[in-house]
Amino acid sequence: MGFSMQPYGIQSMLKEGHQHISGLNEAVIKNIDACKQLSTITRTSLGPNGMNKMVINHLDKLFVTNDAATIVNELEVQHPAAKILVLAGKAQQEEIGDGANLTISFAGEILQSADELIRMGLHPSEIISGYNKAIIKAIEILSELVEPGSENMDVRNKEQVICRMKAAVASKQFGQEDILCNLIADACIQVCPKNPVNFNVDNIRVAKLVGGGLINSSIVRGMVLKGDTVGTIKRVEKGKGELSCLLVVL
Repeated sequence: MGFSMQPYGIQSMLKEGHQHISGLNEAVIKNIDACKQLSTITRTSLGPNGMNKMVINHLDKLFVTNDAATIVNELEVQHPAAKILVLAGKAQQEEIGDGANLTISFAGEILQSADELIRMGLHPSEIISGYNKAIIKAIEILSELVEPGSENMDVRNKEQVICRMKAAVASKQFGQEDILCNLIADACIQVCPKNPVNFNVDNIRVAKLVGGGLINSSIVRGMVLKGDTVGTIKRVEKGKGELSCLLVVL
């Protein structure tokens, strides 16, 4: 005669295949493990020698990139603690425009150290207190390392703009940063409003044309509409052009 045991308590409210972890330290360690697994994925893409990742999302679309913001956007992260780390990386990308990988990887290393301290017997509140003191000390050290005058940037000075963006561009397009930084600086300065805080990135768009390379890139002040030729002829030497629509110059 067999007996079937029905779940009771909190287990009766959870789905089949769930895990119930009791104890503060056990739950914290499981959360840390989830965050460490996420940071392990992104940290090998950090820096100028970072490796590309091949990501296939739920729509079977293939991405080959070393950009952590793109990687975490396409990953279907389910763990609540790891989701917080993803949100931190996205916030860094939206506010600063770069550093999502550093945020996630650095958080993973901090949590790794916290994991070791918890296993040694320290309470999480003591570890948090220590990290808060470390933040204050780190800010003091970083303030001393700031080059005088570097925080006062003229956003309409092309040389100063290029100097500050080159490191970020080189991490995405290594070897092409000189060409790209020159184009990006010109485009940003042209559309920069009187108050730089109101700068809108949507005022700059990129149009890709087949048949050229990066060195052929140029800036057009106005609007560019991509379109194919009306007929089958693609190339004519010493010919005359004819527009099939009204030409509007902005």
